[in-house]
Amino acid sequence: MQSSFLERYLSGASLVHRLDPRLKLLATVAYVLAATSAPPGGWLALVALAGLALVAVLLTRIPLVEALKRSSIALPFAGVIALSVPFTHAGQVVWSWSVSGLRLTITDAGLILFATVVVKSWLSVMVSGLLVATTQFTDLMHALRALRLPALLVDTISFMLRYLFVLVEEATRLMIAREARSAGRGGSIAWRARVLGGMIGSLFIRSYERSERIYAAMLSRGYSGEIHTLKPLTWQPRDTWASLAWSLALIGIVVVGRFG
Repeated sequence: MQSSFLERYLSGASLVHRLDPRLKLLATVAYVLAATSAPPGGWLALVALAGLALVAVLLTRIPLVEALKRSSIALPFAGVIALSVPFTHAGQVVWSWSVSGLRLTITDAGLILFATVVVKSWLSVMVSGLLVATTQFTDLMHALRALRLPALLVDTISFMLRYLFVLVEEATRLMIAREARSAGRGGSIAWRARVLGGMIGSLFIRSYERSERIYAAMLSRGYSGEIHTLKPLTWQPRDTWASLAWSLALIGIVVVGRFG
C-alpha cells in the first residue's frame, strides 16, 4: 500500500523488493544511460530494452497495467519536448505545407528521431517508476548518502519530498476557506489575482514558520547535519548475482545498438 499520495512505494516481497537500494539505484541509472546511448532508429536495442523492462516488471510482481499507467505520464512531456524534431531534422521530405510564405516540412529522419526520443523517455520513466515502487523513500535517501552524495543535497531532497504533501494540504485548506467565504464565482480578474496573491503570501509565511519549528525540534533531538537510521544497508549474494545479470544484459544491448 502507498504510505501517502506522493510516495509511490508498493509493499511486496518480490526479489526486486529485497534487493539492496544501492543496487537498484545504480541499476536504474545504468538503464537510463543505456537507453540514452541507443542511436536514432535503433529499434533492435529499444526492443531489447523494452523486454528487459518487462522482465523487471514481472520480477517486481507489480501489475503490468499499473506499470504502464505510471510510465505513460512521460509520453506527453516527451512528445512536447521533441515536437520540433520532425520539422528541423534533415532528411527526405514526407510531408510539406506552405502558409503565408512559411514552409513546414516533415522528414523521415525527423520522424524516426522523434519516435526514438519518445520511446527512450517512456522506457526510462518506466524503470525509474519501478525503483520508486519497490524501494521505500527512506531507503532511497540512505542509498544516496551511502553512494557519497553530499549530505546537504540528500537532506534537502529528503525534506522537500517529505513535507511537500504538508504544503499541498495547507494550500487545500486555504482554498476551502476561500470558497467558504466567497459568494458566487468571485469578482474581476484583478480581484482574483489579489486573493491569490494573499493566499500565496499566507502559505509562504505558514511554511516558513513551520520550517523553523521543525528545525528547532530536530536540534533538540540531536540533529547535527546527518540523518541516521537503525536499518543498515546490507549487500547480499543475491545482490551480486542480480548486478552481474543486469550489467551483462545492458552491455549486450548497448553493443547490439551500436554495432548490430
